[in-house]
Amino acid sequence: MARYRSHRFLLQIGMFAPVFAFCAVALAVAAYPGFNHARQYLSELGGAHAIHPAIFNTGVIVSGIGAALGGIGFGLAMLALGGGRLPALVTALCFVLAGVGMVIASIYPWPDPRHLAINLGLGIQLAPLAMLWGFRTTADLAPLRRFLALVFVAMAVLTVLTKHLVFKGLVNDFNVGWWERAFAFVLVGWTGVAAFVLERRLLALGREPPIAS
Repeated sequence: MARYRSHRFLLQIGMFAPVFAFCAVALAVAAYPGFNHARQYLSELGGAHAIHPAIFNTGVIVSGIGAALGGIGFGLAMLALGGGRLPALVTALCFVLAGVGMVIASIYPWPDPRHLAINLGLGIQLAPLAMLWGFRTTADLAPLRRFLALVFVAMAVLTVLTKHLVFKGLVNDFNVGWWERAFAFVLVGWTGVAAFVLERRLLALGREPPIAS
């Protein structure tokens, strides 16, 4: 049972981070009377006009640290499951950079220009591709591969729409908040699901008897 214990612990942090982030947002909204989900950005929950900005900013800092640690867990899990060193490294880097961006953005709340470091979090969009690359021949992870492919397509579509590359009037000042929340839910939520799947896979692998040399 001691096999992969550290890997699984890091993945469990990766599972916890999205849940913590969602709870922090919910609490920050509750502490911001009149917050308009349709027209306001999530960053405003930690900005100058928020009554209790520390709720949101602390939540993002903790979630960012969790994302970075979870990303290391993803990389280690990929190595343990035969995912290859380079895909594992790319995956871990995507999460670590995202975590760094989240921490910096929370230290420098909106509208400080340094808050734009939060855009490093968008690197998580590339992590599903790196994981698909690493797990392309791992037979027992076919359902995870399908999930990762679906997530990547969903994030790509949301990126195209929110960047006004097509259907330019679809995302506007009257609904941009809802689009941001949808994007954030997919961007953050998939990581918890993937972490859970890999943590369970490592648990099962750790229970298997070692192969005799």
